[in-house]
Parts: sequence; structure tokens; C-alpha cells
Amino acid sequence: MTLIIDRVSLRQRGEIWLDDIRLDLANGLTTLIGPLNSGKTTLMRVAAGLQPPDSGRVLVDGKDVTGISVRKRSIAFVYQQFINYPSLTVYENIASPLRLDGRFRGPALDRRVRGTAALMGLSDLLGRRPGELSGGQQQRTAIARALARPVDVLLLDEPLANLDFKLREQLRADLKAMFAEAPGVVLYSTADPAEALTFAAPTVVLGEGRVLDSGDVAGMYARPPTLAVAATLSDPPLNLLPGVVHDGRIDCLGASFPAPRAQVAGHGVLLGIRPHQVTLAPRGPDALELPAEIRLAEVTGSATFVHLLLRDERHLVAHLPGTRRFTPGERARAYVDPAHVFVFDETGGRLLATGAAEVDLHG
Repeated sequence: MTLIIDRVSLRQRGEIWLDDIRLDLANGLTTLIGPLNSGKTTLMRVAAGLQPPDSGRVLVDGKDVTGISVRKRSIAFVYQQFINYPSLTVYENIASPLRLDGRFRGPALDRRVRGTAALMGLSDLLGRRPGELSGGQQQRTAIARALARPVDVLLLDEPLANLDFKLREQLRADLKAMFAEAPGVVLYSTADPAEALTFAAPTVVLGEGRVLDSGDVAGMYARPPTLAVAATLSDPPLNLLPGVVHDGRIDCLGASFPAPRAQVAGHGVLLGIRPHQVTLAPRGPDALELPAEIRLAEVTGSATFVHLLLRDERHLVAHLPGTRRFTPGERARAYVDPAHVFVFDETGGRLLATGAAEVDLHG
């Protein structure tokens, strides 16, 4: 089974929502990642047949389905905002698509419903109606209904975003195992880099209605080709500091390290630094040292986010493990290993150098 998005474009109210999207998705899971308003939901609606494109085609297993009604497609769609039938029990919500499928009758239907409900942690709730469920339970019911019936294309639009952290972590692992055995195409959208890295599936990075990059998510994380891709795959947000190439080195707020390419001498660059790569003690002799003032320390329990004020009113955030205590106004020194600094030109459109950082799901 394949899903091909062939040069799809869409404008709304004079704005570009999708711009010449080209994707060739094979059986199994593909992750679609992008920030808010990047076009993820719009692209999925076009793929589902809920939104006609201005130009381009959608092909499922080689067949052009662009003008075919969503009701006539073998497709399931799960939105971030759950949609269930309020008058039906959880059991009947999950069973409703199966009753339209001739392959499931009697005991086979019952086994499918109960098996899918167990996966979603709904076994004890099958007799309840949506109005008697929490928001997370309602979302799990919506996911279960979509997963119950085998389809050619399964679209999931940030389906775990409204669930609590513990359940979200558990379902990621369960869904990853299920998607590995899926007979059709699964397109899963998220704004969470940790989720994309956890699935470790072929990944498409979307931004402002355009495909920014696609391929192995771990490779894109470790060596992002552009600033936009680096920012999309960074949570907490990427720190950005200005630099200038001079005499074969990059100068940044008083610190200096060897420039990757001497031919850009005199040019301004942007340094991208992930917060977990910033420390308050040097990790090696080559670490960049940046004098700083502590402005705020946010303790989350397992980590502390330290907001630092650098020279020229520049800001830097450090993600430190554990609980740390700091006093606002306290003087400190921030350290960064040059091997973990991404260097972009001033437009962010071209990567000049990349660090050798290993993939860290918490970065």
C-alpha cells in the first residue's frame, strides 16, 4: 500500500497553506512533525478527502482518489479534539465502524472491540457513554474506534496531545508496536520532537506549508540541514546566539572557537545550541566560556531550566538535570562544547557546521 501526495498546493484567503507538497509514503508509520500552523492538519485533511487541493493529486496504491468522497475511501482519521457518538457506549463507539465492515460479525467483532479497548486501557469502561468519561478517556475511545477497523490509510493528528504524561508515554510504546504490524499507510502528526524520536520512523518536517526535510529523524536531529529543521526538532527551544567569522575562528560574545570554513571570513553567523548542551561547569578544555547573570531558575522536579543573561542583553537557557537552587542576579559562567554547536548563516538557510551530538530524547 502507498500514499502519494503529488504536488499538492492550497491557498485560503490569499495565504499559502500548502505549497507544492510531494510525498511518497509506503506501508507502515511515517511521522509528520511541525509547529503550530505549519500545515499538518490541512495536509491530512487533503489526504483524507475532506479538503480539495487547488492543484495536485492524492493517490492511494496508485489510484487517483483526489475527487473521491471520503466515505468511499478506506481511511480513518483521528483528530486532536476527540469525536465520539454521545448516545453510544464505549463498546458501541468502537464497534460502529466494524458493523459497516463485512469481515467482522458476532464473536469476531466482539474480540476485535475488546482487544482494541484493552490496548487503549478501556476494558473497564465499555459500558459507559462519552459524557461519563474524562477527556483522556474520550480521546482513547476515539483512537480505539479508528484503530479497530483495518484501513488502507490511517491518519492521526496529534492524537496524544490531550492525554496526561504517563498515559502518553505508555501509549507511544503500544502504538509503535501496533503500527509496525499495520497493513496500510499510517501518517502520524505531532509537534513534539520527543514523540517523533521515540517512534524512530521515517519523518517529514513541515513548516509554513512546505516540506523542509524528510528522512531518518535521528539523522535530522543530529545534523539538521537548516535552522528551521533544527528548531522544529528542538524542545526546549533552540538557543540562538550571534557570531562572526574572523581569522579562521568564530567569535561569539567574547568566546571563540575554530571556524568550520575559512571562506566565510567576515560573515555573520547564528549559533544554535540546545539547552541540554549548556552547563555551568566546563566539560572539557575546549568548552566555550560565556560570563552570565542568572535571571530565573524553573524547577520541574527532574530538571531545572536556568535562564541566563549574557553580554549585549543576549539570553541563554540551560537545561540541567535534577533540582538546583539559584538566586536571581547571581553571577555564573555558562559553558558549551563547540562540538555540540550548530552554525548557520544569518538567514538560517544553510548549515555551515554541525556538532557530533548523539541523539538525546530530552533535547
